Amino acid sequence: MRAAITAVGGYVPDKVLSNKDLEKLVDTSDEWIQSRTGIKERRVMAEGTATSDICVQAVNQILEKRGISATEIDLVIVATVTPDHVFPATANIVSDKIGATNAWGFDLSAACSGFLYALDTGAKFIESGKHKKVLVCGADKMSAIVNYEDRNTCVIFGDGGGAVLLEPCDDENGIIDSILKSDGSGRAFLHQKAGGSMHPPTHETIDAREHYVHQEGKTVFKFAVTNMAEVSRDIMDKNNLTGDDVDYLCAHQANLRIIDATARRMELDDEKVLINIERYGNTTAGTIPLLFWDFEKKFKKGDNIVLAAFGGGFTWGSVYLKWAYNS
Repeated sequence: MRAAITAVGGYVPDKVLSNKDLEKLVDTSDEWIQSRTGIKERRVMAEGTATSDICVQAVNQILEKRGISATEIDLVIVATVTPDHVFPATANIVSDKIGATNAWGFDLSAACSGFLYALDTGAKFIESGKHKKVLVCGADKMSAIVNYEDRNTCVIFGDGGGAVLLEPCDDENGIIDSILKSDGSGRAFLHQKAGGSMHPPTHETIDAREHYVHQEGKTVFKFAVTNMAEVSRDIMDKNNLTGDDVDYLCAHQANLRIIDATARRMELDDEKVLINIERYGNTTAGTIPLLFWDFEKKFKKGDNIVLAAFGGGFTWGSVYLKWAYNS
């Protein structure tokens, strides 16, 4: 038995933060941002909203599409680095808000690779026969931890995310394989310094702006280009796939140059590379489910799709799946 994606949902807030808007906040330009990242605009959530609200919007779309009740859901996994609270888990809040009274759940933190980690984890509960309906969400309210006086990070990140429903599949479709990696020595180059047990919040940590994302862009770019491209090639080789066999690449939307490098390593034509970074920026755990949401109508049952991501930690990985339904 395999786990298959049987429905997808997504959500981005209405408020648009364009490159022109950022020119008024920091020393940057639309040309500089686009040439280095491929981003034109990103979305920002309103005050008083949280990551759980993104998940609820996406999940409600899924429930409507599948014509099922939230009480049929067995498990909710939320991949995020911006949970509503340190505890309880955002997954528990999502379950409460949608009325999934028969589900249990937990959060998973793996930065931009979070959705891949969560998808693979959720699939195991289906494959084991333990559960029949598992919701996997990937969402982040990055505006909550971005310093809008730091031009190195504020131009990159946006708010948004999506979700998928996993159900059993007894044919050749579904999630076929995964390769997931991590290297904790990379934590110094992309992290949030304060807010955890090592550096709890104090007046000093707040004054030092240590509760925001810190990134050493050149180092992260170097690692991301190499590792995301190589792991995507590795999963192809492991499953005897050529560039001709792969129908679509759904790569984490962090930087257009990283996506291009991954596609070249996989020997893919441009039309097979799905991109929406120009509209949403980097939504961290939300980018791949947002690709599903945006491009669902392109997918056909049996399509070979490779997912790839790289994130803080460092974390990275790739998943190979065969799409299980026609939209």
